[in-house]
Amino acid sequence: MSTIHPATDFRSDTVTWPTPTMVEAMATAELGDDVYGEDPTVNELEALAANLLGKEAGLFVTSGTQGNLIAALTHAQRGDEAILGEDAHTFCWEAGGIAVLGGITTRPLPTDSRGRIAIDQIKSAIRVDNPHLPHSQLILLENSSGGNNGAAIEPDYFAAIGTLAHEHHLKVHLDGARLFNAVTALGVEPTDITAHVDSVSVCLSKGLCAPVGSLLVGSEAFIHQARRHRKLLGGGMRQAGGLAAAGIIALKTMSQRLQSDHDNAQALAQGLATIPGIEIDPAVVETNMVFFDLAEGIAISPEALIKALKLEYGLYIGGYGDRRLRAVTHYWIKPPQVERLIAAIGTILRRH
Repeated sequence: MSTIHPATDFRSDTVTWPTPTMVEAMATAELGDDVYGEDPTVNELEALAANLLGKEAGLFVTSGTQGNLIAALTHAQRGDEAILGEDAHTFCWEAGGIAVLGGITTRPLPTDSRGRIAIDQIKSAIRVDNPHLPHSQLILLENSSGGNNGAAIEPDYFAAIGTLAHEHHLKVHLDGARLFNAVTALGVEPTDITAHVDSVSVCLSKGLCAPVGSLLVGSEAFIHQARRHRKLLGGGMRQAGGLAAAGIIALKTMSQRLQSDHDNAQALAQGLATIPGIEIDPAVVETNMVFFDLAEGIAISPEALIKALKLEYGLYIGGYGDRRLRAVTHYWIKPPQVERLIAAIGTILRRH
């Protein structure tokens, strides 16, 4: 199989390769055994993440899915219930891990077009203390909302949920896989959002360009227990400083350049909107995700369009069910690649 360069790959921001600066840092990183707590580069990364997100401590984990699972296992016990959105990544795309491995039941609730559960619905979903019912323990949130055009959800929403959770003695975990995209779009600090939740996971290997890993942050006591759950799940990585070195650059540098990705996504959305047969509202594109639909009158299927882009132009986009497609911008996607994708889709659709 040939290597797909990320400069032609719009399927996701997970396809990013580390930058040359990251590669150099990885090669020269100071190493130790992280399971013993002795890898200085991992320790630096964890402290940096905790400081940026306003929490006491951090934990380097293998993936966002693992970070979310560890958070749920740490906050809740078997038989407890987690309230979450019906389109949340933790509910739809993480193999049911909190139920399978944690025995934690889920209470999925409807969300609006931005991925927000109504505060009143969350309040109504909190169980009374009754032995017939699971125990409400955890609220799982997401920002940006990947299933909702990558919408960036405002701090006030998290403040309201944090207040409600505190009143009912519930914990709140934020799946912040693309949190830095959200705060860039909103023009706020990460702590404006994270101050209202108990724990946060952030991905290093999406728009921040690191090759592997996520961070989970929370209180000292929470991270102490989370470290035990990481070990339980096989997540101890020994000499992980090479990976952590890329993560440090991701947090310090790559988190500051995401507006370029958002600008490219908006340019893509605007260009797609001019193509007959494409249905898209550029106004809903706030971060780096561009969802669009093929109109019913277009004969070509999403699968055929994806195949034609790959075989004829060497460009990759993703399918998202029915007639919906997705393109995601990232560090390696520049304006010429955006223009090339727009032109290629236009050319293919004109044939149909």
